[in-house]
Amino acid sequence: MMAMKAPSAVIRGQPLSMGKNMAVVRPRFAAQSRRMCARVSAVVQFDYDTKVFKKELVQFADTEEYIYRGGRDKFNLLPEAFKGIKQVGVIGWGSQAPAQAQNLRDSFTEAGMDVKVTIGLRPNSPSCEEARQVGFTEEDGTLGEVFDVISKSDMVILLISDAAQSRLYPRILAAMKPGATLGLSHGFLLGVMQNEGAEFRDDINVILVAPKGMGPSVRRLYEQGKSVNGAGINASFAVHQDATGTASDLAVGWAIAVGAPFAFCTTLESEYKSDIYGERCCILGGVHGAVESLFRRYTRQGMSDEEAFRESVECITGPLTRIISRDGMIGVYEQFNDADKKIFEEAYAASFGPAMDICYEIYEDVACGNEIKSVVNAVERFDKFPMGKIDQTHMWQVGKKVRAERVEKDIPINPFTAGVYIAVMMATVQTLSDKGHPYSEICNESIIEAVDSLNPYMHARGVAFMVDNCSYTARLGSRKWAPRFDYILDQQAYVAVDNGSAKNDEVISQFKSHSVHKALASCAEMRPPVDISVGGEGDDTGVGAGGARTEYRSTVASQ
Repeated sequence: MMAMKAPSAVIRGQPLSMGKNMAVVRPRFAAQSRRMCARVSAVVQFDYDTKVFKKELVQFADTEEYIYRGGRDKFNLLPEAFKGIKQVGVIGWGSQAPAQAQNLRDSFTEAGMDVKVTIGLRPNSPSCEEARQVGFTEEDGTLGEVFDVISKSDMVILLISDAAQSRLYPRILAAMKPGATLGLSHGFLLGVMQNEGAEFRDDINVILVAPKGMGPSVRRLYEQGKSVNGAGINASFAVHQDATGTASDLAVGWAIAVGAPFAFCTTLESEYKSDIYGERCCILGGVHGAVESLFRRYTRQGMSDEEAFRESVECITGPLTRIISRDGMIGVYEQFNDADKKIFEEAYAASFGPAMDICYEIYEDVACGNEIKSVVNAVERFDKFPMGKIDQTHMWQVGKKVRAERVEKDIPINPFTAGVYIAVMMATVQTLSDKGHPYSEICNESIIEAVDSLNPYMHARGVAFMVDNCSYTARLGSRKWAPRFDYILDQQAYVAVDNGSAKNDEVISQFKSHSVHKALASCAEMRPPVDISVGGEGDDTGVGAGGARTEYRSTVASQ
């Protein structure tokens, strides 16, 4: 085996070794304090040892972080990064697997590489037919049984559901070849193994590439990137364990091959805490809860159902999403006149504190393992209680009519809606900052993923099209926490507005001067020049086999 040069990191001004011994999962004990488990133990700045790809030091507000730029002009470096890899096994066919498998296959072909991408599924899986429809077949050896594919692959990208990973990881690790690479797109498995006191085998690489968007958006923007270089979904990457000395370049190469415009450094622990948390907050659960509460408030105030939907949902998924994507949250505030700024400030000040209450609870439940256990338990109940539909209520039926009659340029920008939504977004940001996450992760796991990947799907076909094209973990989290945001906004924020106690100059001052605005400006400079294009009702752009789904399953993980 090649000698490994460990990546280094900086925490509180001191170097932190991230070598092989540090990378092994160690048992966690119940005696750990709540405070210890509720703050990410990793770092502000990483310096991974890459030989093939050039890193770039970027200023995010008052901190500097390393990133790696992607784009098709980097595909010529992929053969060197994947040197020695003959087969990549993509295990599963959920949200991420169809996108990543197709993107890898296309990138390898464009780079002139003889690397086979093979899908691993249960023989009786209904997903087999979907995989065949996009060109993965038993006949050419690109579709096979899960453990057969794992045992033959030099790199195993594990994209089965998180709950299935929690059940199957001992068998998966045992089946891998010595010197192979385990690729994860979520740090969830580390959380499970920490809970169980388990360790990764020390003769394999363990790396992570986590696109900051659901699978269908990863595929759709990759396709758009074939005509506009650099279009894609940003990704975080991590090297948890390097047995061969090549793990860092494999991780960056994987990120570039699936279409990331830029990749930023993280750890498995930092990723799973920020990711599971973020999708329960402003990315999915928070925005769902906020629009439900706003719709009811507006109809109580006398708006028609259609007007209330436009002033709540359409306002967020249309103009607010576009402004935030390019000009940040502060860009929304600055485009209001003085009267509308006062409305925004009142809504924001009333909503920020209650949203922080929920965000802290979510983060700490994720950090101490409770939320992970909740997901595993919920999936075990799917045979009795599968996930129900979330777009059948009156409000979302009204949405179908509104979308059918939509004139994009006429969608209003409601300052009250903007204040509530951005308060939930800022609470998501502030909690991550308080818990020690770096700005590259904060911006991508809370703001950029919401406006560049998720909100456009709700804009196209409603809330279920957004939520249920995500992973089981995300879908369950949204269903669990959206009602909490809905309730606390209705019971606390709107009551404060109505009784005249919402004004809080300090909260508004902190919002206007927050350093996240500078960090977002840095992200905006690296933003791809295209918006995601996904079809609404009657338009199958980005929808179908290998893309976004309109029928959603929830099944118990198999042994």
